[in-house]
Amino acid sequence: MAAGDPMPDGIGVETMVEAGDWPEETEIAAGNVAAVRAAVRRARPDLAEGAEVAIILSDDDHLRELNRRFREKDASTNVLSFPAAPPVGGRFGPLLGDILLARETVLREASERGIRLGDYVTHLVIHGFLHLVGYDHQTEKEAVVMEGLETFIMEDLGLHDPYAS
Repeated sequence: MAAGDPMPDGIGVETMVEAGDWPEETEIAAGNVAAVRAAVRRARPDLAEGAEVAIILSDDDHLRELNRRFREKDASTNVLSFPAAPPVGGRFGPLLGDILLARETVLREASERGIRLGDYVTHLVIHGFLHLVGYDHQTEKEAVVMEGLETFIMEDLGLHDPYAS
Protein backbone atom coordinates (compact mmCIF):
# COMPACT_ATOMS: atom_id res chain seq x y z
CA MET A 1 0.00 0.00 0.00
CA ALA A 2 1.36 3.40 -0.84
CA ALA A 3 0.17 6.98 -0.86
CA GLY A 4 2.28 9.68 -2.50
CA ASP A 5 1.91 13.40 -3.08
CA PRO A 6 4.22 15.40 -5.32
CA MET A 7 4.74 18.80 -3.79
CA PRO A 8 4.71 22.07 -5.71
CA ASP A 9 8.37 22.66 -4.92
CA GLY A 10 9.27 19.37 -6.60
CA ILE A 11 9.68 17.08 -3.59
CA GLY A 12 7.66 13.89 -3.44
CA VAL A 13 6.59 12.17 -0.23
CA GLU A 14 5.55 8.54 -0.27
CA THR A 15 4.10 6.80 2.77
CA MET A 16 4.05 3.02 2.93
CA VAL A 17 2.75 0.70 5.63
CA GLU A 18 5.21 -2.15 5.88
CA ALA A 19 4.16 -3.72 9.18
CA GLY A 20 2.12 -2.99 12.25
CA ASP A 21 -1.45 -1.96 12.86
CA TRP A 22 -1.21 1.70 11.85
CA PRO A 23 -4.27 3.97 11.63
CA GLU A 24 -5.73 4.91 8.26
CA GLU A 25 -2.82 5.30 5.86
CA THR A 26 -4.29 8.20 3.87
CA GLU A 27 -4.67 10.29 7.06
CA ILE A 28 -1.07 9.61 8.10
CA ALA A 29 0.17 10.22 4.53
CA ALA A 30 -1.46 13.68 4.47
CA GLY A 31 0.20 14.53 7.80
CA ASN A 32 3.55 13.31 6.50
CA VAL A 33 3.30 15.52 3.42
CA ALA A 34 2.45 18.52 5.61
CA ALA A 35 5.39 17.74 7.93
CA VAL A 36 7.90 17.44 5.09
CA ARG A 37 6.51 20.53 3.33
CA ALA A 38 6.88 22.57 6.55
CA ALA A 39 10.40 21.22 7.15
CA VAL A 40 11.46 22.16 3.60
CA ARG A 41 10.05 25.69 4.00
CA ARG A 42 11.76 26.28 7.34
CA ALA A 43 15.09 24.42 6.88
CA ARG A 44 15.47 25.42 3.22
CA PRO A 45 17.76 22.53 2.20
CA ASP A 46 19.31 22.63 -1.26
CA LEU A 47 17.26 19.90 -2.96
CA ALA A 48 17.80 18.42 -6.40
CA GLU A 49 14.97 18.67 -8.91
CA GLY A 50 12.45 15.89 -8.32
CA ALA A 51 13.61 15.17 -4.76
CA GLU A 52 11.77 12.30 -3.04
CA VAL A 53 11.52 10.87 0.46
CA ALA A 54 9.90 7.62 1.59
CA ILE A 55 8.23 7.27 4.97
CA ILE A 56 7.88 3.65 6.01
CA LEU A 57 5.50 2.75 8.81
CA SER A 58 6.78 -0.42 10.41
CA ASP A 59 7.01 -2.14 13.78
CA ASP A 60 9.39 -2.61 16.70
CA ASP A 61 10.80 -5.90 15.42
CA HIS A 62 11.91 -4.35 12.13
CA LEU A 63 13.41 -1.20 13.67
CA ARG A 64 15.15 -3.27 16.32
CA GLU A 65 16.81 -5.33 13.58
CA LEU A 66 17.83 -2.21 11.64
CA ASN A 67 19.06 -0.50 14.81
CA ARG A 68 21.14 -3.58 15.66
CA ARG A 69 22.54 -3.93 12.14
CA PHE A 70 23.36 -0.29 11.42
CA ARG A 71 23.80 1.34 14.83
CA GLU A 72 24.89 -1.64 16.96
CA LYS A 73 22.01 -1.00 19.40
CA ASP A 74 19.93 -4.05 20.29
CA ALA A 75 16.66 -2.23 20.89
CA SER A 76 13.83 -0.75 18.90
CA THR A 77 13.61 3.00 18.50
CA ASN A 78 10.88 5.40 17.46
CA VAL A 79 12.42 6.65 14.19
CA LEU A 80 15.37 5.85 11.96
CA SER A 81 16.55 7.77 8.90
CA PHE A 82 18.60 6.29 6.10
CA PRO A 83 19.97 8.80 3.58
CA ALA A 84 20.07 7.45 0.04
CA ALA A 85 23.38 9.17 -0.73
CA PRO A 86 25.56 11.97 0.59
CA PRO A 87 24.90 15.43 -0.84
CA VAL A 88 26.79 16.36 -3.98
CA GLY A 89 28.12 19.90 -3.89
CA GLY A 90 25.82 20.60 -0.95
CA ARG A 91 22.72 19.50 -2.87
CA PHE A 92 20.56 16.64 -1.55
CA GLY A 93 18.74 14.15 -3.74
CA PRO A 94 16.99 13.50 -5.89
CA LEU A 95 16.47 10.38 -3.74
CA LEU A 96 16.74 11.70 -0.20
CA GLY A 97 16.23 8.42 1.63
CA ASP A 98 13.88 6.61 3.97
CA ILE A 99 12.34 7.53 7.31
CA LEU A 100 11.09 4.51 9.28
CA LEU A 101 8.80 4.56 12.31
CA ALA A 102 8.11 1.73 14.79
CA ARG A 103 4.43 1.56 15.66
CA GLU A 104 4.66 0.08 19.18
CA THR A 105 7.37 2.48 20.34
CA VAL A 106 5.68 5.50 18.75
CA LEU A 107 2.32 4.59 20.28
CA ARG A 108 3.82 4.00 23.74
CA GLU A 109 5.85 7.23 23.73
CA ALA A 110 2.90 9.32 22.52
CA SER A 111 0.75 7.87 25.29
CA GLU A 112 3.43 8.40 27.97
CA ARG A 113 3.85 12.02 26.89
CA GLY A 114 0.12 12.68 26.54
CA ILE A 115 0.57 13.64 22.88
CA ARG A 116 -1.92 12.85 20.12
CA LEU A 117 -0.50 10.07 17.90
CA GLY A 118 -0.73 12.16 14.73
CA ASP A 119 1.17 15.06 16.33
CA TYR A 120 3.90 12.73 17.53
CA VAL A 121 4.24 11.08 14.10
CA THR A 122 4.50 14.57 12.59
CA HIS A 123 7.34 15.44 14.97
CA LEU A 124 9.19 12.20 14.22
CA VAL A 125 8.83 12.69 10.46
CA ILE A 126 10.23 16.22 10.80
CA HIS A 127 13.08 14.89 12.95
CA GLY A 128 13.82 12.12 10.44
CA PHE A 129 13.66 14.49 7.49
CA LEU A 130 16.12 16.90 9.10
CA HIS A 131 18.55 14.00 9.49
CA LEU A 132 18.20 13.26 5.77
CA VAL A 133 19.19 16.84 4.91
CA GLY A 134 22.27 16.99 7.12
CA TYR A 135 21.10 17.91 10.62
CA ASP A 136 22.22 15.91 13.64
CA HIS A 137 22.18 16.07 17.44
CA GLN A 138 25.39 14.27 18.45
CA THR A 139 26.84 17.35 20.11
CA GLU A 140 25.13 19.90 22.35
CA LYS A 141 25.54 22.61 19.69
CA GLU A 142 24.01 20.37 16.99
CA ALA A 143 21.15 19.42 19.31
CA VAL A 144 20.32 23.06 20.08
CA VAL A 145 20.17 23.86 16.35
CA MET A 146 18.18 20.78 15.33
CA GLU A 147 15.74 20.87 18.24
CA GLY A 148 15.18 24.61 17.73
CA LEU A 149 14.40 24.01 14.08
CA GLU A 150 12.00 21.17 14.99
CA THR A 151 10.24 23.48 17.46
CA PHE A 152 9.79 26.21 14.83
CA ILE A 153 8.49 23.72 12.26
CA MET A 154 5.99 22.29 14.74
CA GLU A 155 4.87 25.85 15.58
CA ASP A 156 4.50 26.57 11.84
CA LEU A 157 2.06 23.64 11.77
CA GLY A 158 0.20 24.93 14.85
CA LEU A 159 1.48 22.06 17.02
CA HIS A 160 3.07 21.93 20.48
CA ASP A 161 6.77 22.41 21.16
CA PRO A 162 8.09 18.83 21.31
CA TYR A 163 10.86 19.85 23.73
CA ALA A 164 8.78 21.89 26.18
CA SER A 165 8.82 20.57 29.74
